[in-house]
Amino acid sequence: MLIGRTLGLYFSRQFLKTIFLVFATVFTLVYTLDFVELMRRAGDAPSATAAVIAQLALFRTPAIAEQVMPFAVLFGSMAALLQLSRKLELVVARAAGISAWQFLQPGLLIAVLIGVLSVTVYNPLSAVLKQRASALETSIFSRNVQTREKPIWLRQKSLDGQAIFRANGSATNAATLYDVTVYVFDNDGAFSHRVESREANLHEGFWELKDARVLSATEEPRSHDRYLIASSLKPSEVRQSFIDPDAVPFWELKETISRMEQADINATTYQLHYDLLLARPLLFIAMVFVAASVSLRFFRFGGVAMMVLGGVAAGFMLYVATELMAELGASGIISSLVAAWFPAVVGSLLGTLALLYQEDG
Repeated sequence: MLIGRTLGLYFSRQFLKTIFLVFATVFTLVYTLDFVELMRRAGDAPSATAAVIAQLALFRTPAIAEQVMPFAVLFGSMAALLQLSRKLELVVARAAGISAWQFLQPGLLIAVLIGVLSVTVYNPLSAVLKQRASALETSIFSRNVQTREKPIWLRQKSLDGQAIFRANGSATNAATLYDVTVYVFDNDGAFSHRVESREANLHEGFWELKDARVLSATEEPRSHDRYLIASSLKPSEVRQSFIDPDAVPFWELKETISRMEQADINATTYQLHYDLLLARPLLFIAMVFVAASVSLRFFRFGGVAMMVLGGVAAGFMLYVATELMAELGASGIISSLVAAWFPAVVGSLLGTLALLYQEDG
């Protein structure tokens, strides 16, 4: 049975207001901390004025804040329900014959709408801003070479067979790799030789390796000032192979995955990110159910602090489960579809079960 229009709009406004306030608070906190950290790093950068650093922090914050959206929905829903309970509005609603399942309908609808908008509107915007932040950060700190904590791995197919590249850094245009080791295989998949080079430049149809050293099990090591390896890759495809998935807008993810698969580049993390975005509305629904299961106790019965603590603990457990499944999906142990949807589905079912036990005995 649907809730009345007037009461439904009122409850919807309460949910929307509290969720927005929680997210805005987190967004402001993240922006402030990032701005302070960037100002500390920018001490020796002549072009790093306060206005430029503020702009850079603003570009970086949406992608970071996007990660805490599920908690904004959880804590915002808890705050809305606790506020309604404190004002005895839920008591009046129950006395009028409205069940918990009915006055949760506005909250669930708001969660779905926020989930859809966060995927279709907010995510593309945050991805574009993150790309701009990377370019701006490069110009501010004059970093033409991007060093990485983890090496870059790249696989390609060509007329000569397969080759696996390992590099410790890349130029900002992704057409140049540094400290490169290439493992070359023939068309039958057998290992042929290894090439070590200080720099590899991608041209139309081939890689150019400078100061290369070729090592093979059947021949003596050879050194070359310039060594060529055939390639069918383009700089954009190379860039996509190690750019962060959250820097790719939602509407471009499927095309990016398709291009990477055609180039025989591992697209598991991008497929996982795409599935996680699709599962986000259901995850937000799970957060509303979790919030309801710990927030519907009447204030006069006491125990509000324990309810809030229980909601925080449940949200943290759901977050840990989401991260664990994402790691398993990224490593290929389980499919990306299962990794993305399992926490949302299980969280929704457990929240529904707890609410059923609490409301209907």
